[in-house]
Amino acid sequence: MTAQNSGRAQNSWRARTRLVHGGTERSRFDETCEAIFQTSGYVYQSADECEAAFANDGSRYVYSRFRNPTVAMFEDRIAAYEGAARAFATASGMAAVNAALMCQLKAGDHIVAPHALFGSCLYIVKDLAPKYGIRTTLVDGTDLEQWRAALSQPTTVVFLESPSNPCLEVVDLRAIAELAHAAGARVVVDNVFATPVLQRPLQLGADVVVYSATKHIDGQGRCLGGVVLCDNAFAELLHPYLRHTGPALAPFNAWLLLKGLETLELRVAAQVASAAAVAGFLEGHPAVAKTIYPGLESHPQHALAQTQMSGGGPLVCFEIKGGKPAAFRAMNALELILISNNLGDSKSLICHPGTSTHQRLTDAERARVGIGPATVRLSVGLEDADDLIADLDQALARSVG
Repeated sequence: MTAQNSGRAQNSWRARTRLVHGGTERSRFDETCEAIFQTSGYVYQSADECEAAFANDGSRYVYSRFRNPTVAMFEDRIAAYEGAARAFATASGMAAVNAALMCQLKAGDHIVAPHALFGSCLYIVKDLAPKYGIRTTLVDGTDLEQWRAALSQPTTVVFLESPSNPCLEVVDLRAIAELAHAAGARVVVDNVFATPVLQRPLQLGADVVVYSATKHIDGQGRCLGGVVLCDNAFAELLHPYLRHTGPALAPFNAWLLLKGLETLELRVAAQVASAAAVAGFLEGHPAVAKTIYPGLESHPQHALAQTQMSGGGPLVCFEIKGGKPAAFRAMNALELILISNNLGDSKSLICHPGTSTHQRLTDAERARVGIGPATVRLSVGLEDADDLIADLDQALARSVG
């Protein structure tokens, strides 16, 4: 493998250029498209070379559970774009979340997190961690006084997502990072809804950023993947955890994610523009009880979102008048927008969180984070915004029983 460009050249590139060329290495064939190294292992010219490779981990590819050339290109490229020292790819977004948390926790440690989390993330901090003697405190993510109270005791990890899934709650990342660091905690931010295009948590005080690369980074519904971005000190904790527990990203998936990065900025910009138009339409629709979108002035944290995000985001949450039956009627009447629990796709996708992504929460837990019987989440794709609005309009007209 040979590097395409020197580190000095890559450091001078602007963000969009890094998404296309960052981290690229070429084989001896000098290919234009990144190569897929679909291999589990590697060979050595001698036993001495093998011994040296294992003695100096990272100097050479030794096993694709540890490191793979295609995966490394994806890691290097997204680290360069995000402005992180290191990136570690995983098999899924939840593998990234689990690794980022568990690599640094032990019995007796304390996690603070908001109630508003994706269902699987909530399971890790509320149900799984206590099984290992790790205490968890859940707070209202928008209430700084609750954060202060929870962080008045020594804390190891603060974990949050902003905007949250599905009701797009925006958390003050700078303020929480300051409180967390005073308590001795690292801040881990799930940035999947904002995407690295719209929000840079590391620049706002976070220590670690995680993504489900399945979402906007791939952006075309083709594969699973996750990634953890961090500094060199945290990498010393994370790397052995990943090496020995094995949530490795497959080389082919890494190649797909590399291709996704090339168009990430272009896709997100188009999705945000359409999401803003759709949110404006929904806010004024008589069949819609509430529209939640950080780009709308009606959003409770609109002013905060403007300070830490460069756009309102590609997702819109809204409530349909008439409860769950009306929500189901509207969803079933859609002709263009697809029903799916996924998000970040080039196709627009809609789901009913209470019966899908957050089904296993109790009624009280769902109500606490704003998920009602008629709440729906819309991930805006790359279709023409007017076609999306027309589809929503005709579906909402049929929501009335």
